[in-house]
Order: sequence, then structure tokens, then C-alpha cells
Amino acid sequence: MFIDGQWVSANNGAFFDVFNPSNGEKIGEVADGDRNDSQRAIEAAQRAFGPWSGLTAYQRSEYLYRAYQLMMEHREHLARVMTEEQGKPMKASRGEVQYGADFLLWYAEEAKRVYGEIIPAPRSDQRFMVLHQPVGVVAAITPWNYPTSMVTRKVAPALAAGCTIVLKPAEATPLCAIEVFKILEQAGIPAGVVNLVTALNPVPIGETFVTNPLVRKITFTGSTEVGKILAKGAADQVKRVSLELGGHAPFIVFEDSDPIYAAKGAVLVKFLNTGQACISPNRIFVHSSIVDPFVEEFKTRVSRMRAGSGFEDGVSIGPLVDSAALQKVERQVSNALDNGAILVCGGRRLLDDNLEKGYFYAPTVLIDVTPEMLIYREETFGPVAPIITFDTEEEVLTMANDTHYGLAAYVYTHNLSRAMRMFEGLRFGIIGINDINPTAAAAPFGGMKESGMGREGGRDGIAEYLETKLGGFSV
Repeated sequence: MFIDGQWVSANNGAFFDVFNPSNGEKIGEVADGDRNDSQRAIEAAQRAFGPWSGLTAYQRSEYLYRAYQLMMEHREHLARVMTEEQGKPMKASRGEVQYGADFLLWYAEEAKRVYGEIIPAPRSDQRFMVLHQPVGVVAAITPWNYPTSMVTRKVAPALAAGCTIVLKPAEATPLCAIEVFKILEQAGIPAGVVNLVTALNPVPIGETFVTNPLVRKITFTGSTEVGKILAKGAADQVKRVSLELGGHAPFIVFEDSDPIYAAKGAVLVKFLNTGQACISPNRIFVHSSIVDPFVEEFKTRVSRMRAGSGFEDGVSIGPLVDSAALQKVERQVSNALDNGAILVCGGRRLLDDNLEKGYFYAPTVLIDVTPEMLIYREETFGPVAPIITFDTEEEVLTMANDTHYGLAAYVYTHNLSRAMRMFEGLRFGIIGINDINPTAAAAPFGGMKESGMGREGGRDGIAEYLETKLGGFSV
């Protein structure tokens, strides 16, 4: 672990193993931290907060820019660690490293744009001044599906704002986080400003984050279930909270779209990271007049996808993260088929070609999916595409919004008026209009309803780490 500028073992001397999900092989071991370790890290962050927040924005910017440069210099190594630990193909890992570095670069600049404000006062002898100051020590918890970029997406704006941070990475992918923290150390970031606590059991660490009064903000990316627990706990001390939680994204294809082009886009985003992305489409709505050519093209593209080790050329489908994830996908597909869905392709665990030691599931397409099926309601987080037909704009808008999630949605149409109506009518935080990648370091990312609160990325992202202070001056 990295605490107060030093690489240290856990307080109890324990370690836990890390495995490659492609073949089940052990690839390393890391310190298994506990409450005492997280407490030490929080105290280190508190000691470092005064000096770090006292630096100028230009000084903090220099540290972040140096970290960006180092990340780009080590991008191939970072990508290889990610592919081995998380399983995604090397092309995807390289893309994620670039995305992660983008946050360091963006917030190196955004640190210098935390502007104050002078407000006209109602009295001639009064002046109002607004100042934005860092909230304090931040506790961050990051997921396994994007184990590098989710670290920098939290660390970069926190540091740019003047906060210090303690980060607990997902227990499935601690090695990626360790490599990022090595870069932050190389960048010369002062001791205690960034701290890393690894643990196999996340509960004691999360409880410490919630109950320790030195922590003034919690930022979490993960399941809605865990996000609710953290939010409830943080309420006792009125801690600031930002949550990026689950999704159940609709992908809507209207009759004026090119079904071949739309199918290409849908396949690319649906099977991104083997479907293990919170913005991955979980319900694909296609107008009944073009559903046949859409499904045919979709099936053709999916059938060409090759599963395997991310180090092999031509592989586009990696493993699921663990056996529980595999069982969830199997349960949803089985339930859909039992309730009348039709299997177009896939629908089974992959055991051939030396895949039996990993958690591989064939890219799967289902049609005739209905609201009674689990897959219509539950987030899948796997390589299964349920296709649903519709006839009218009003009908599909109602179906798309019929979920307690509200993270991302996609719309394919050439009708500008319809595109605007859907953009305004869909109750989701991110809408891709003929665009399957509506994300960037410069853009706000986050959801509505039970998909979370707050935003990451863009100028909204740094605002999450700032308090607003008003000064009233009598002159």
C-alpha cells in the first residue's frame, strides 16, 4: 500500500492473491489492509491537506501535468498490466490508459480555472465575494471494470481542487491502481497527498471512510446497492458524496435510421469491455419496420467476434470478472429463454480452445424480449444483447424510461426534431445521439435516479471537490 509517501505492508502483515480472469492463474499478491491501515492513510491525508491546499493552482497543475507525461511514457506497461489483471484486449487497454491520462491533463489545466465571483450587494456599504475552496480529505472507491481510468478520474480533480485523497481500489484489480500510484509517486506529489489502501474485504475500509470525521467527501463508482449503503452512512456526518452507480441503458433505433449502420454502432458499444461497462446498452429497441435487417447485421457481426486472452491478436471478447458474474449472465439468459425469448446466437459458456479455466461467455443475441424477463429489468454487465421491437416514438420513450436507473441512453435517428425530443425526454444523464461514445475527460459524466448523484469529468467534476464560501464585507 502507499501511505504517507511510503510503500508499506498491511498493519497485520496479511496479503491476498490476485488472479488473471482469462486463465485463473495467480499473477501477484498485495497487502490486505484493514481499518487500522485506512485510519493511518486518512490521518496522513489530513496532515498533508493544509500544505497541499496552500499551494497555488499553478503549482498543483505542474504535478498533474508531470503525472500525465509519465503515464504516457509508461502506457504500454500499464496496458499490459491491465490486460493481465482485468482481461480486456490490449487495444482496449491502450485506449483506457489514454483515457485515464486525459483526466490528468484536463485537470492540470482546470486547476487554474477555479474562479471566484464578485456579486453586487443591495447596500452601498456592502460587498459580496464568493470563494471556492477544497472540501478536505477525500475517500475514493474505484471499480474493477476500468481499473486505471477510474483512478485518475477521481484523483485528478481532487488534487486539482486542493484536496488530499485516500483510495481503495477494487479487490479484483489492485495491481492497476498500484501502477498508477507509482506514477503519482514519480511525479513528486508530496507525501500524504495521495494514499492507496488495498484490501480483499472492502467492508471495513468503507466503514472507516464513512465514520471517520476527517473524511469530508466520499466518491464511489460501483453498484447501486453499495452506493446506497455509503450514502446512508455518509448522511450521519453530512459528508459530501458523489456516486456513479449502475445503468440500464436503452439503445433506440428509429425507422429513418440505416439499420446496418445502427447495428454496427450497437455491437461496438454493447460488447465494449465484454459488456462490463455501466454505459453498455442493456435494452436495444428497434423499430418494427427495420428490425429484420438490423438483427441480421447484428448477428453477422457478433458471430465474427472472437473470445480469448487479451494478448492474442483478433480477440475482442475477454472474460467476465469472476464466477458470480458468469452465473448472473447464465441466469438472465436462461430466464429469458424460459419466458419466450428466442436465441439468435451464443447463449453458452465458452469452454473450447483452452477457455475452460477462464470466465468466458459467448457473445449472445436474444429477440422477442419482454418486460417480464429479468434481463429487461436487471443490469446484465455481460455480453448479452436483448432486442425489443417498437412502433411509435411515444411507446419507446415510455419503455426506455421504465427503469429506476438513469445513466446513459442512445438514439439513432436522422430527424433533428425527434432527436431533440428524445434528448429532452429521456431521463438519463448521458445521451448519445447517433454517437456511441458520448464521453471524454472534458465532458460531465454521471446519472439520474438510482444511477447516482454528482458528475465526474469537465468543470462539473472539479466542482464536486469544492466548497462555496461567501464573504460579506462592510466598507
